[in-house]
Amino acid sequence: MPERLYGIRHHGPGSARAVVQELERQPPDVLLVEGPPEADALVRWVADAGLEPPVALLGYAADDPRRAAFWPFAVFSPEWQAIRWAVERGIPVRFFDLPFAYRLTDERRASPPDAPDAPAGPLTQPLPGPDGPSSSDPSSGEPNTGTDPGGPDAAAAPAEAEGERAQPRRPVDPIGELAAAAGYDDPERWWEDVVEHRGMPAFEAIAEAMTAIREQSPEDPDDLVREAYMRGVLREVRKTYEDIAVVCGAWHVPALARKVAVKDDTALLKGRKKAKVDFTWVPWTYGRLASWSGYGAGVTSPGWYHHLFTSADEVVPRWLVDAAGVLRAEGVPTSSAHIIEAARLAEALAALRGRPLAGLSEVTEAAESVMCDGEPLRVELITRKLVVGERLGGVPDDMPAVPLAKDLAAQQRAARLKPEALERALELDLRKETDLRRSRLLHRLRTIGVPWGEPTSTRRGTGTFREEWRLRWQPEFAIRLVEGSMYGTTVVAAATAKVVRAAHRAETLADVTALVETCLLADLAEAYPQVLAALDTRAALDADVNHLMAAIPALARTLRYGDVRRTDVAGLATVTSSLLVRVCAALPSAVGSLSDEAAKVLRDRVDGVHSAVGLLEDDELRDRWLSTLESLAGRADLHGLLAGRLTRLLLDAGRLDGAEVRRRLRLPLTVGTAPAHAAAWVEGFLSGGGLLLVHDEALLAVLDDWLADIAADAFDDVLPLLRRTFGAFEAGERRAIGERVAGPRTGGAGRAAGGLGFDPARADLVLPTLSALLGREIR
Repeated sequence: MPERLYGIRHHGPGSARAVVQELERQPPDVLLVEGPPEADALVRWVADAGLEPPVALLGYAADDPRRAAFWPFAVFSPEWQAIRWAVERGIPVRFFDLPFAYRLTDERRASPPDAPDAPAGPLTQPLPGPDGPSSSDPSSGEPNTGTDPGGPDAAAAPAEAEGERAQPRRPVDPIGELAAAAGYDDPERWWEDVVEHRGMPAFEAIAEAMTAIREQSPEDPDDLVREAYMRGVLREVRKTYEDIAVVCGAWHVPALARKVAVKDDTALLKGRKKAKVDFTWVPWTYGRLASWSGYGAGVTSPGWYHHLFTSADEVVPRWLVDAAGVLRAEGVPTSSAHIIEAARLAEALAALRGRPLAGLSEVTEAAESVMCDGEPLRVELITRKLVVGERLGGVPDDMPAVPLAKDLAAQQRAARLKPEALERALELDLRKETDLRRSRLLHRLRTIGVPWGEPTSTRRGTGTFREEWRLRWQPEFAIRLVEGSMYGTTVVAAATAKVVRAAHRAETLADVTALVETCLLADLAEAYPQVLAALDTRAALDADVNHLMAAIPALARTLRYGDVRRTDVAGLATVTSSLLVRVCAALPSAVGSLSDEAAKVLRDRVDGVHSAVGLLEDDELRDRWLSTLESLAGRADLHGLLAGRLTRLLLDAGRLDGAEVRRRLRLPLTVGTAPAHAAAWVEGFLSGGGLLLVHDEALLAVLDDWLADIAADAFDDVLPLLRRTFGAFEAGERRAIGERVAGPRTGGAGRAAGGLGFDPARADLVLPTLSALLGREIR
């Protein structure tokens, strides 16, 4: 008997119900599903309770894991439901799409060495490289161009060679043509009305409509190859089984039903080579299943479709109850009356529009009007949490995977740190054993290119007792783990090997310095000696004082806080001291005749080293450093920014008293000195904060007098510098300085009495008006 072709919409809950109904009505001897045949051995896992959708088949080239693709499945995906139905009943299941191994060797699809591969396939998605952009960004890979009824194939259009005509492509949205023919502007609504809500088997009607569309559309060369292979599998399966069920994208049904000579299909497949590929199951998220993420076969509302598929009855009220829960969690008062009225409004809207049931658009409009008070942010919250959703799937612990992924799973359990799709904050206290274990794991993963956690506080770099992170698990981290396997079979071994390799390849001192801090944060004890040796070598060869100064802060943090993380930092003190001595010797020749930009860079370097010296708690090194600053601060050729900054550092360190500082301040502020130079001096001096001016009135008076004497034609040049300087002060500091400037020192009887220049006589003029406005007499 001829095989039964079930043309479905990828990730359509109505299609999923219809397929299961047909399979129950007429069980087949074998089930063929559109998908990569290399994953046939993984089909049995669908019956495992630990494999919880959304999940995805991950395929990758064995010799280059960056060349990879995902085939995602949700609980409402027709393919998932069909496979699960068959596996539970012991019916054989085979994937019968073009092998992924062929796609990787397709020269027309070959990606440049630094670009992600984007093989064709109804459930595939382009992926980033290990250090590339997120796959949620459509621009991160090659563009999705083909389209299955449920959405585009993630098929990359090959580059058009010079003088070569572009190959014809299938219609961008054939399902949109069906919807338009039925009078619908939105294909999603058409599917909801025709399939999702009615749950009616429409396979014959869909196949007929697709046949009509394909007759009027140019053929896609990629589809022709895929369908030739599919027909070959069908011919092979017919030799063994009589009753065959086929589940595939509706676009392919006409091609599979059409009779084509074997030699013609063979000619299309001739000469193709296979690459060595591996497959496994990995967790997926609804955010990655959504079409806005750049996934070609995605749907706009995976969370809503999940609700449609899993809710047996009362679909709209249950959805609105969940929406109310989302709003309540954010502090928005939402009562049961809101839910009842929103449900009534959704049903009324559906009736007015002639729809069989309220769909997502009616439910959203009702929730916006009744529950959200028309607030777009509340509607966006419901959309993010419910319409799209961020459900994260799971895979069994004994699922075949690379050793590195298995070790990570064990580390996650030991640290009691569960991967989650939703972003969440995590604060760690490194004095606690569990939090210290978590910190090391997160830092090690970042080292091997798996940024599960992103530090959110600058305190992370100082090694204090607390760290703050933002955690969010991304499905593509599975690829990074496969890539990281080349460095080791455990997280710590892979991170160690990668750091050692980076140390050997480092070309600058700053590169190695960062690795030293990485060894501290991630506790890579075995990598530390080799990184330290590389640091010593680079420090001896690098003569640039800026490079030497840039290296010292990270080394000082490592020395100071190594004990907090229980890390042995022996040997690092000698290297750090040597660098500081070299900086003190080279700095005098580096500060002369600097441009404004170079002065800013050097000012920041000096600040960094000064803070680092404070962390080292070495009196001898501190005296050497401050003596160097003293010898530089009085130089006539010193840029004003540096001169002011060095003076401030010496004042804070107790090397200068207030009288000497005021004397030095008057020198650049005297008549005859360029206002721009004076303003740079003031900027450098005050960049440490404004409290000094609050407490030293004499210093404030010097600065105020200079400012008042600036000529009008020069004031416009000075103002931006001063505005930038004072704008960096805290609001309380600026207020206190303003009160000081406007206080008794400025003169005037009224100002002396009021401090801010308050004039009681002028204030009395507004009292009659205030009395009339308030209806009572104001004195």
